[in-house]
Amino acid sequence: EEEVRRLGVAQLSTDLVKQLPTVLEPDVFRSLQLLPGVQTASDFSTGLYIRGGSPDQTLILLDRNTVYSPGHIFGFFSVFNPDAIKDVRLYKGGYPASYGGRLGAVVDIYNKDGNRNTIRGTASLGLLAARAMVEGPLQVGAQKGSFMLAARRSTLEPVLAVLEAQEIDGTPSRFNFYDINGKLNFDASPDDRLSLALYAGHDVFALPLLEEDTLDVAYGNQILSLNWTHLFSNRLFSNFTLAGSRFSSAPTLVAGSTPFDRRNEVYDLSVKGSFEWVPNGRHALEAGFWSGLFTVDFRECIGPQLALDRCGVDEQLSALYSAAYLQETFSPSPHWMVRVGVRTSYFDRGSYLRWEPRLALEYRPLPRVRVQAGYGRYYQFLTLSASEFLTGFDVWLPADEGVPPAFSDQFVAGVKTSLTETLDLDVEGYYFSLHDLFETNHLVPDRAGIQYVDRFRFGKGYAYGAEVLLRKAAGRLNGFLGYTFGQARRRFPGVRDGAYFAPKHDRTHDLTLFANYEVGRRWRLTSVLKFATGQAYTRPDAQYELPGYPFDAFPFEVLQTDFNNARLPAYHRLDLGAARTGRFFGFAEYELLLQVLNVYNRRNVWFYLFEFKPGGIVERTTIPQLPVPLPNVSLTLKF
Repeated sequence: EEEVRRLGVAQLSTDLVKQLPTVLEPDVFRSLQLLPGVQTASDFSTGLYIRGGSPDQTLILLDRNTVYSPGHIFGFFSVFNPDAIKDVRLYKGGYPASYGGRLGAVVDIYNKDGNRNTIRGTASLGLLAARAMVEGPLQVGAQKGSFMLAARRSTLEPVLAVLEAQEIDGTPSRFNFYDINGKLNFDASPDDRLSLALYAGHDVFALPLLEEDTLDVAYGNQILSLNWTHLFSNRLFSNFTLAGSRFSSAPTLVAGSTPFDRRNEVYDLSVKGSFEWVPNGRHALEAGFWSGLFTVDFRECIGPQLALDRCGVDEQLSALYSAAYLQETFSPSPHWMVRVGVRTSYFDRGSYLRWEPRLALEYRPLPRVRVQAGYGRYYQFLTLSASEFLTGFDVWLPADEGVPPAFSDQFVAGVKTSLTETLDLDVEGYYFSLHDLFETNHLVPDRAGIQYVDRFRFGKGYAYGAEVLLRKAAGRLNGFLGYTFGQARRRFPGVRDGAYFAPKHDRTHDLTLFANYEVGRRWRLTSVLKFATGQAYTRPDAQYELPGYPFDAFPFEVLQTDFNNARLPAYHRLDLGAARTGRFFGFAEYELLLQVLNVYNRRNVWFYLFEFKPGGIVERTTIPQLPVPLPNVSLTLKF
């Protein structure tokens, strides 16, 4: 509880994740998107835009291991099966020196350890996927432990078969995915605990295009971590983790009988360790390190499989990285807490060595009031070339000589109060500046044969805002009200003549109301109301023709406009749900979940399509997000 009430920290229980009305499946990331300071791109995106930052500026960890692609195809939901997850903690900003490598935020997720007393399990069937989980005790000789195994697979094949039989355009010919989570815990001795955690997930997607053209995408994650915790004494313990993470994607487009292949693989092998010493009630000292090898294999190929020169881009980029930190938490009196730390990071591509100071203060003038402030500098040595279409097209790229790491300075402050035993009020403000941002320059059409530094454009930015969270944690009626006022701005050469602009995830106002009401012993009613300022987009203002381009063959239409010069209409949506619990034929507990998303049929705009007609006429077509109220039904058994 003490850590959760720290500055910028939020925590979600998996029970809450399963209760919230969601698009087809309970999801960790969609639940996080309801919190103040966390925005989403659309109803179909699980990307986390935290306090004006982009998704690649948030570090995603699963059992201390980096996850490089946390979403399934189309972004309906994340790769984290809620049945397998024990703890989800979000550091929205000003996070401590024990974390690093990203400019903005951290999402720290842990798999369930497993039940040490008895075997238990759950099974769930929904419209999109089926899930199952089993956990129980484990004993080898006199030593005890536990295990957990969870699996999830899509169940959309019958629906796709019906849609394909009716020849509905845009229906995938193949779509499936699976997730597997597992964890073993073993007490090697009274002072030593070992755990092995794994995750494997894979997506397959095929879509017929025009005539005989097709798009095939296959991608997935594999994650493995071995952890050893040793207790030297009641005041000193250590933790060491050996981790491996792999993300691979293989999209193939066949156009006019010509295949266009892309292969992208990310490998991250690392070792990390930490020591924590608590000599007394006033001091806590923590030190640690994180070192590893990051590798990207990337190919883009055109033409028949046997052609030796079909790959215009075929490269491998590797980087050694290392970080160390030291942190002291000091309580000079019952009213004060001071956390000061420093982190140093090294990246061998370009031989970059950076220092990152961190500071957090807390003052308690009253038992139920906390006044908090913090500062931190953060460096990021990677950037994500993200696809607007499918997650499988995303490419991670590292810093290098001439491509320095991006960095941010974050300033945060807040007041957290407990108005009653069950009612909390949190208010936080933040400002952070972004420097040396590097991202793929989309005006460079072909990367073959050009210098690495010439692939990028470099810029800067800033974000500021204020968040309010009123939360009632217990009682028959519980929930929270969250509001965020914020602004995010970016600046890149060649965009709006170098002036600052609002990225698409900028939201001036964001409001969420979640309510949960227990009706008797068996029924529970849930509602979520969401309102947000419309996202920025580029509205065409004018067009003209260059009649001599190219080669005097045909006039070339050029769009003249300012980037992100307009806003979509405001977003708002109401979701309702009802859950019934009881006994299932005497051998299991059941939960029947009935939900309706977009209850009052709000046609929130996803994006506009503009078509140019003769005579300078521009026709606009609106593509909605959830065009109709969407029902959702699931049945879960617990045994």
